Amino acid sequence: MGELTLRERALRHLARRDHSRAELARKLSAYGSAEEIEAVLARMGELELQSDTRFAEAWVRSKAARFGGTRLRSELMRRGVDKTLINETIANECVESELDRARAVWQSRFRTQPADSREWARQARFLQTRGFATDVICKLLKENPDESA
Repeated sequence: MGELTLRERALRHLARRDHSRAELARKLSAYGSAEEIEAVLARMGELELQSDTRFAEAWVRSKAARFGGTRLRSELMRRGVDKTLINETIANECVESELDRARAVWQSRFRTQPADSREWARQARFLQTRGFATDVICKLLKENPDESA
């Protein structure tokens, strides 16, 4: 079997999962010139085999239950998705509020309100690494457990 063409490599990557245009270009960069890669990516877009919109929607749907808006935005930006597309996708795909998602993540990990400032800081750091906003974290950790029920 001979060397795979750029088109075949792109199809193999897209068969595994959706990729953003920038991700796919990066993965193909070792196998062709910039012009060849751009032509293959343009053709994949024409055939609707590659779509940044579809990629962003699927990615946000799969990660929204575990991560906050900040983390979702930074991960999509890192993958080369356009800012306006990121904001639209997060607004459309995150049906639960940021506070509800943070509460679900917090409950799956901790289940009890922080007893002291050290525990409060530990729980806040956890939620912060998950990409939840500071105001959401403060509101969540200061609420009474009976209020969320």
